[in-house]
Amino acid sequence: MTRKTSSEKFPRILSRDEHPVSRKHISDSALKVMHRLRSGGFDAFLVGGGVRDLMLGKQPKDFDIATNATPEEVRQLFRNSRIIGRRFKIVHVRFGREIIEVTTYRGNHEDGNGKTAVAGESGMLLRDNVYGTLEEDAVRRDFTVNALYYCSEKFTVLDHVGGLSDLEKREVRIIGDAANRYQEDPVRMLRAVRFAAKLDFTLEARTAAPLKKLAPLLEQIPAARLFDEVLKLFMEGQALRVYALLKHYNLFRPLFPATQAVLDGDDPSAAALIEQGLINTDARISQNKPVTPAFLFAVMLWPVVRREMAQLQAEGVPEIPALHQAAQNCVSAQQQHTSIPKRFSMPMRDIWELQLRLPRRTGRRAQELLEHRYFRAGYDFLLLREQAGEIPEELGPWWTAFQEADEGTREGMQKKIAGDRPARNNNGRRRRKPRHRNPPRSS
Repeated sequence: MTRKTSSEKFPRILSRDEHPVSRKHISDSALKVMHRLRSGGFDAFLVGGGVRDLMLGKQPKDFDIATNATPEEVRQLFRNSRIIGRRFKIVHVRFGREIIEVTTYRGNHEDGNGKTAVAGESGMLLRDNVYGTLEEDAVRRDFTVNALYYCSEKFTVLDHVGGLSDLEKREVRIIGDAANRYQEDPVRMLRAVRFAAKLDFTLEARTAAPLKKLAPLLEQIPAARLFDEVLKLFMEGQALRVYALLKHYNLFRPLFPATQAVLDGDDPSAAALIEQGLINTDARISQNKPVTPAFLFAVMLWPVVRREMAQLQAEGVPEIPALHQAAQNCVSAQQQHTSIPKRFSMPMRDIWELQLRLPRRTGRRAQELLEHRYFRAGYDFLLLREQAGEIPEELGPWWTAFQEADEGTREGMQKKIAGDRPARNNNGRRRRKPRHRNPPRSS
């Protein structure tokens, strides 16, 4: 499976003065793990995205370690660790809030037995606990740029599959036959897109070729795992670029099938809403502002809710019940594809409901809404809908001014709204002008 060219010999080893990786940019916890593994008689290399990012002059978010020690042997070395995973066992070594992930060198899947290596009918690996050598481990990794190893003892970078060349060419290239590797784990298709967007790299032609055809394989992945992947795709600062690639390679449909169905229709505001939402998300991340999955999923699923809500209202269902029923149907259907934990689905519903409550600003309603737990998210969502052209740009500026106004000004704004509306009686009906009966005739 190793990609070799006539001009490259493997392994390619870079000495300390040939690469930019420095121990001072590596987590102290990761350095401790590597040192203890070596002290125990085992190999220890920094591997994967950590090495890739350091080679590109970026600061990694996390650090992964590869070793020839088995998960059980790693567990014996670190009391602050636990073994996780069934498909492939890994060890998490915890230092406070930081987790260092330690993986054992993977071997050839075909060398395993029924207990260590199991594949489904489609070729997806259901269990893959076959251990091997460093060279075998490099070949088993997904992309060449993620298969670089750094030795903190010798200060060298090792490349067995051409990752250094692909870093220079700014290409994401899968190791081995692309179709087979995607069938082994369909999530690799999402990872290919994510890395291309994150690194601003291009997808190598053979890596991209099978994506459209094999995209439906994502339907076999557990919904909980796809939820985690969606967060990685859209909440790392390149959401708009990721979205464009997902759409291009038909990978968005397996994640959000109902949303894709709306986008396939003739509602331009739905596409504009999603794109503007992702632009805003990227901007917040670039400014180190918080983002929440609740808002992301509210954006992705609102076109579905809005369409079904309109259908229910056309059948005579009142506005609020129509929203609640549409939201329930939408969320239940989406859970089959990407699970949404309640800690996010409940705020998401509040954001949607606020879209119906924000237009109602008379009396004490405006002040009460201002104190709502998710007012800010609902307000931001309202602005987003106006930016996308879904609704006129009226409410957003009013609520912006209301938040910034003093108490007296707020009262005036509310009275103006009340004065602009027809008076209503206690039943919510417009008051009619009193009829003047003819006075009784005098005898």
